[in-house]
Amino acid sequence: MIEVTKMDSHKILINPDHIEVVEETPDTVISLTTGRKFIVKESRQDIQNLVKSFKRDIFANN
Repeated sequence: MIEVTKMDSHKILINPDHIEVVEETPDTVISLTTGRKFIVKESRQDIQNLVKSFKRDIFANN
């Protein structure tokens, strides 16, 4: 799971395997395969880095 910050400053965890699209419009919108969308404070690049780090950790522990 990756931790992101919603616009109301609440932290949430998102399963990166369910991320379909990340857009900056200029707010960052994460669209999941479930159809849910979240507007977050992190940039698109931050989200990409979080997902990469998560995947690295998963594969390093196997």
